[in-house]
Amino acid sequence: MTDTSIVREIALSPSAAARVAAIAERQQKPAILRLSVEGGGCSGFQYRFGLADTVDADDSIAETDGVKLVVDSISLDLVRGAEVDFVESLGGAAFRVTNPNAASGCGCGTSFAV
Repeated sequence: MTDTSIVREIALSPSAAARVAAIAERQQKPAILRLSVEGGGCSGFQYRFGLADTVDADDSIAETDGVKLVVDSISLDLVRGAEVDFVESLGGAAFRVTNPNAASGCGCGTSFAV
């Protein structure tokens, strides 16, 4: 089920979707990436990523190329309007969140403040 009003709340780039699909295939899991936000990290909040087996009833969903990005309703308040991308550079490869709600971040790229 893809509702365009839900999709606008979060986004998954094509490169991130391709990476999730490859990981999910290797692990023989559904291509569902869960993004959640937890307290902690060097800036106050930190992003957590993991493959999910199912979509929960309160999840917001973005879908790109058949891959779903899901965010629970509590985390969504902190990442609304964000895009998850997969970036490869000399420093390594990682999922990166471009979050318009983050007032500041840290060098590691996994924590932020609002």
